[in-house]
Amino acid sequence: MTRRSFLARALRWAPVILVIAVAARLAWTLLVPNATNFLDLHVYVDGASQLLTGDLYSFRYSENTPEFPLPFTYPPFAAIVFFPLSLVPFSALAVVWQLGIAAALYAIVRLSQRMLLGTGPAANSARVREAMLWTAVGLWTEPVRTTLDYGQINVYLVLLIMLAVASHRWWVSGALVGIAAGIKLTPAIAGLYFLARRRYGAAAFSGVVFFGTVGLSWLLIPDETRQYFASYFGDADRIGPVASVWNQSLFGAVHRFGVPDEWARVVWAVLVVACCVLAFMAWRQLTKGDRLGTLLIVQILGLLLSPVSWSHHWVWVIPLVMWLVYGPLRDLRLARLLALFWTAVTLIGVPWVLSFAQPTIWSTVEPYALVWVALVYVVGALAVFATVLFAGRRAPKPQHSDRDSLPV
Repeated sequence: MTRRSFLARALRWAPVILVIAVAARLAWTLLVPNATNFLDLHVYVDGASQLLTGDLYSFRYSENTPEFPLPFTYPPFAAIVFFPLSLVPFSALAVVWQLGIAAALYAIVRLSQRMLLGTGPAANSARVREAMLWTAVGLWTEPVRTTLDYGQINVYLVLLIMLAVASHRWWVSGALVGIAAGIKLTPAIAGLYFLARRRYGAAAFSGVVFFGTVGLSWLLIPDETRQYFASYFGDADRIGPVASVWNQSLFGAVHRFGVPDEWARVVWAVLVVACCVLAFMAWRQLTKGDRLGTLLIVQILGLLLSPVSWSHHWVWVIPLVMWLVYGPLRDLRLARLLALFWTAVTLIGVPWVLSFAQPTIWSTVEPYALVWVALVYVVGALAVFATVLFAGRRAPKPQHSDRDSLPV
């Protein structure tokens, strides 16, 4: 069977393939016993329910993780958002949450297609089927499958950012990013995208809305809001063991190499500056209308710079691989190899494999040589920047537009 005939057959059966993939994922998390299943969803809803008692940040979920009782680590606005979910029977919520993640992933794929291929009616049916296949495969990549396993919120947050970028209305874009940042601080990095695209109104309004979420929290739950921003804001140690192989950030990489605490932050700061310079240089090489490329550089930079970027934070790999396959670098052999690299790494789940060489979640991998293998996401991210730089130096100097034009 030729490659073309295989793809044609896969497209024909795309709806069935997607249904099977979703059903298999549901069966995996609902029927296969696993102590980690829905851990984070439990923290969201059980923690939010503590708003009635005033114990939000002293709450610990330890039913399945007695060695590491899980605290509620998100801003107080997140607890307000999650509180209605605590009124829903958990079993029903878990099913709906997983189906919602699959639907959100499909929406992310469709938005990526629109940014890469336009919105014309040509081949629309084929694109829908392609999106089904991307979603079916994406469900089994490590960032998405761990999001499903833990009942995490990352796919929903990525969708909010994608919708914000797709909208040409400054107030819609700013509001979506501000709300996402109010739920979990890391999406605030999307403000750099607006600055890069000269969408200053959207950037400013995202800040206004974020501080609005803080103000609302202060009005509704002042004690918890004061406690979070006075004691827990920026406390990476409270989030979890930063040296764990699951933490695929620069900060995690430095700690896995056993750098003493007094030097770890210095080394990290130097790497942060270097990555910012590299990301800026890569962005300058992007072509005029490459909105998805700009967004990916910003988000990858955020994942590298954040003290904690668990493997399930790397949902941006799905749009990244699509960009490498369909975007302006699609004819570059290096870009195709990078797409294969990310596909293989995330389908295998390298951090998951390495976790078996990690005696406890609080320790690093053994033997020491595996610490280098544990750089896999970081190296892949830096390779994206390097590939863009390499491609850009072979092309005419780019011009950057001051406005995005795709309406939502």
